[in-house]
Amino acid sequence: MGANGQKEKNMVKTSLGLEENVEAALCYLGIWVTGILFYFVDDKNKTIRFHAMQSILVFLPLSILGWIFGGFFGVFHYGSEWYFLVWISGLFWILVLIFWVILMIKAFQGQKWKLPVVGDIAEKNS
Repeated sequence: MGANGQKEKNMVKTSLGLEENVEAALCYLGIWVTGILFYFVDDKNKTIRFHAMQSILVFLPLSILGWIFGGFFGVFHYGSEWYFLVWISGLFWILVLIFWVILMIKAFQGQKWKLPVVGDIAEKNS
């Protein structure tokens, strides 16, 4: 027990010298970019590799779709029949924000929160 009467968590250190929960949360910090970074840098820790791969599999496709709909279709002006596609882009970015916050918090709390489909793929590739 710690000085304040609470149980101390057994903090696992990663190959980078960070606590596992901190590095897991960092996998999500820069969306898919930090996912790729930590996937290749910390190649021994299965927990980190899971969070890194899940970050890549969740955020890269959502980012690409957001850029496609926001960039390509963003050239249309208000009143165009195609302008609704820009709103779809906004929905992709809202999903990114929601997943980003939830996944970072869960990882920092030391929880392995597996998303459907991509979580299974990430687990197999970690």
